[in-house]
Amino acid sequence: MKKLLLMLLCLPFIGFAQSTYVPDDNFEQALINLGYDNVLDDYVLTAYINTVTSLFVVGHNITDLTGIEDFISLTSLNCNSNQLTTLDVSSNIALTYLNCRTNQLTTLDVSSNTALTYLDCDYNQLTTLDVSTNTALTYLQCTSNQLTTLGVSGTTALTTLWCYNNQLTTLDVSNNTALTKLWCSENQLTTLDVSSNTALDELICRYNQLITLDVSSNITLDTLICGHQQQLTTLDLRNGNNTNLQIVSANNCPNLYCINVDDVAWATANWTVANGNIDSWANFSTNCSPTAIQEHSTNKELLKVTDLLGRETKGTKDEILFYIYDDGTVEKKIVIE
Repeated sequence: MKKLLLMLLCLPFIGFAQSTYVPDDNFEQALINLGYDNVLDDYVLTAYINTVTSLFVVGHNITDLTGIEDFISLTSLNCNSNQLTTLDVSSNIALTYLNCRTNQLTTLDVSSNTALTYLDCDYNQLTTLDVSTNTALTYLQCTSNQLTTLGVSGTTALTTLWCYNNQLTTLDVSNNTALTKLWCSENQLTTLDVSSNTALDELICRYNQLITLDVSSNITLDTLICGHQQQLTTLDLRNGNNTNLQIVSANNCPNLYCINVDDVAWATANWTVANGNIDSWANFSTNCSPTAIQEHSTNKELLKVTDLLGRETKGTKDEILFYIYDDGTVEKKIVIE
């Protein structure tokens, strides 16, 4: 009789040991909706969740994701558009996909999630993010945070990095040789070295504080948007494949008077001021050396005059004309009466 009584007393504790604590009612209700629980009592049977591989709990006003640690088989977690201030996924080592955007996270530690290939943590309050240990990561979005530091040195498989609208003053992507898309606009970058990123096809880095930008090593580049740089004085586009560079926007750069290109005539015909993407005071040249910019030699010979479409012309009044010289310099002129 005493043994039977002792067993009955222990049953609640045995049941508790097999349960996972889920203190956030909104999180537990989401689990109930998904069929992983049936009573809103702050507990979920561990056996119901420890084999789950994908969890989608978007837009449920969840403030605490405690209990996620027992989802040990989880490979995909989407918890965006909630009210999370902290997120601990250190026990979810099988995770390959994590979307936690549009929360209120101030820190995010994914150092244990070495299998992670996709991370989207946009629209949070992160000040630092280090994914250097996430060697399998190929896609990273961390835009619209408050990042002052971003560590991506170990993510050699990374192909897409979107980190715009932060407070970054430096960004080292020298080890990210697989990178094809880099969006780092609206930061405080003074330098940006993309010479190692030879696979890059899309670079958007406008609204920074760059002084120079050299994409001559980026032979596959097809899109470059680098305008709105008050300090930019040097832009080198001589990658030997300018015909592949279909979109070039370098407007609102008051100190950029000369742009290095492969072919002046081709650049003049294809990257003109007509669409507002190139400032009217910027000239194209194959050699924008300080000497070439400052020296207006009387010995240089005029090769031809073209209109905005690159057609040779003698010019008309009130028309923008390009005077192309044999030293590679180009002058924009307009006769107004």
